Amino acid sequence: MQKLITQKSKSESDILENLKTYIKLEEYIPHEFRRAYYKDVGRPRGCTLEAMLWYQILQSLTGIVNDNIFLFLLTICRELREFCGFKSIPDAGKITAFKQNFVEYIVMVFENFVEATESLCRAIDPKKADYLLYDLTGIEAYVKENNPKFLNSKLNNAKKIAAKNPEINPHSLAYSQMPETAEANPFVKQQYINGYFCYAHKAGILANGLGIIRGIYFFDEIFKAKHPEIVSQKTDNPDLDKEIGDSTSLAPVLSDFYAAHPTFSYHTFLGDSSFDKYDNYSLLRNDFHFDRICVPLNPRNSSSAHSHFDLNGTPLCPKDKTPFVFHSVCNGKNRSQRFKYICHKSVKIKGINNPVCICDNPCTDNSYKCAYTYPHKNLRLYPGIPRGTHHWDNLYRHRVLVERSICLLKYPLGGSGRKTLSVRTAKADLYIAGISHLIGFTLAFATNRNELFKSVRKLFAA
Repeated sequence: MQKLITQKSKSESDILENLKTYIKLEEYIPHEFRRAYYKDVGRPRGCTLEAMLWYQILQSLTGIVNDNIFLFLLTICRELREFCGFKSIPDAGKITAFKQNFVEYIVMVFENFVEATESLCRAIDPKKADYLLYDLTGIEAYVKENNPKFLNSKLNNAKKIAAKNPEINPHSLAYSQMPETAEANPFVKQQYINGYFCYAHKAGILANGLGIIRGIYFFDEIFKAKHPEIVSQKTDNPDLDKEIGDSTSLAPVLSDFYAAHPTFSYHTFLGDSSFDKYDNYSLLRNDFHFDRICVPLNPRNSSSAHSHFDLNGTPLCPKDKTPFVFHSVCNGKNRSQRFKYICHKSVKIKGINNPVCICDNPCTDNSYKCAYTYPHKNLRLYPGIPRGTHHWDNLYRHRVLVERSICLLKYPLGGSGRKTLSVRTAKADLYIAGISHLIGFTLAFATNRNELFKSVRKLFAA
């Protein structure tokens, strides 16, 4: 038993020694952070800045989200206490105050780690490091609206109303009655994450083809004030709320990312079908200079069965290849501009709003034949890589890496799971998890254990 304890202690010492040798934390701390932390506040601070940051990082690496538990661990473990540089153990309130007061500077430390690890990613695999993956996630808040009983009460009331009015959908009615924000914190809004609706803090995550985090963007009030175009009102349609939320965040996130890292360049973008919007293809190709845009087609955004066009881009009848007739220009809220075409054999009949096709050999069962084209439809149909090919499937399978990275940030590294209402605390926890992720990647590269850079926990357990 004593031998086992000795081996475990030696293993912990090796981990801490590697962190001390290869991770020079003081090099990633900006001068603005030091000035803000050490400015005259009336009394000297009891802990150094490096000690507070190492505490946050080690807590994230161990996955212990409860401050009291980890502080107790520091109390009984001299090695951890000396490594952090604590002369006296701070209380949990001081840890929380540090996050809330200096979250903007923690973001700056994270950005410095992103800048430093870009060259390492290119050295490991230049091809995959040239992929940029984007997805959204949410950090569930500790509010009563996330209790299943809250939704069930709304649903039960809706079912009682629907029993008297059969034309009412009780689930749609219950969704419309859910409040837009949490009662305890108006900054916690209803979001669609992980396949269900809840009250959470939403964030956008960028990763490369290696699964290494490249950017974290927390959609708090500061971000929304900077990018007011992403703010949308809650509707009665959950599918529309999700689609608008995902798609509208793309341009602001990429703009901020390239502004923070102007020397970075990526040529392949991967995202899920929620980004399948005609304007996004033009944005990614022309504004952000992606050569390949790997985004699956969204059936809700797909055109009708008339998929054949002439040289002018006019839809053709699938039966006799006769060009359709231009009808109108369609514009809608949160929709790209569309050109509407109708069958050349359609006629206007009194009492019917839409023209009716009188063809003897109709191409579909619907009497109203129409098709839509978009000014930049070629960017969607031909986004730099042929759709439906083995090449496309092989490339798109890398998108799952951003999902895995999000899961790593939220659960093993403790970016989620805290019982807190504070937006700033949740934001700081997510960025600290990102810093820990990049520290693990840097340590794996420095110790020639590249096979473990995707799993920080396995790296420290090895």
